[in-house]
Amino acid sequence: MKLATWNVNSVKARKERVIAWLAKHQPDVLCLQELKAEDSAFPMDEVKSAGYHAALHGQRTYNGVAILSREEPSDVRRGFADDGDDTQARLISAAFGSLRVISVYVPNGQEVGSDKWQYKLEWLKRLQAYLVKHHTPSESLVLCGDLNIAPDDLDVARPEEWKDSVLCAAPARAAFQGLIAWGLTDVFRAKHPEGGVFSWWDYRMLGFPKNNGLRIDHLLVTASVASRCTDARVDRDERKGKLPSDHAPVVITLA
Repeated sequence: MKLATWNVNSVKARKERVIAWLAKHQPDVLCLQELKAEDSAFPMDEVKSAGYHAALHGQRTYNGVAILSREEPSDVRRGFADDGDDTQARLISAAFGSLRVISVYVPNGQEVGSDKWQYKLEWLKRLQAYLVKHHTPSESLVLCGDLNIAPDDLDVARPEEWKDSVLCAAPARAAFQGLIAWGLTDVFRAKHPEGGVFSWWDYRMLGFPKNNGLRIDHLLVTASVASRCTDARVDRDERKGKLPSDHAPVVITLA
């Protein structure tokens, strides 16, 4: 079974790339983030023609998450369904038999100390509470997406440049470790303990050609899923060519 996550940075701009990637790699599940489109603007016909179902939680201009799958999903849930502000489309989950997949787009935070930074930290607290309320570590569960956190300096090409940023600041990294402590495993790190493999590169300053990247896209899984993981990789080729997203797909394979 092949599962992937990809921040496409506008499904409209990356539609042809997404459809071509599905055809080439044929994942069982592909989680998308930053659709920047309402559900009605999603290329549903093209996705169906490619052989996929799509569970959507879109939003015009901003945010938006989706789960594309060969198998029709069940029990689709959107948002936290808590007492907080849930106007931003940043979380969707669906079941595939006994496996639950959650696709998230964590707020970037913009600048440490800003209102958007506080919103990011509060959102991460809500995500932790969501897991505690609705799930258990004994389940077969995959939490994936653009978490906008590089969990360790091994995940940053130039740690000194990024150490005080919203992607690497200590409170964000602590929130990531809170997800691990709840009962999730960073299977990509398990397969690449040496680090130095990235999923995002800035469009500016020749970020990708210089490999000045960060690993901020993740697939975190419970123990029953981690034990089945045979491979984890970043598809760097998808960051190349004309009009790529600034993120590359991250893919894991389960026995």
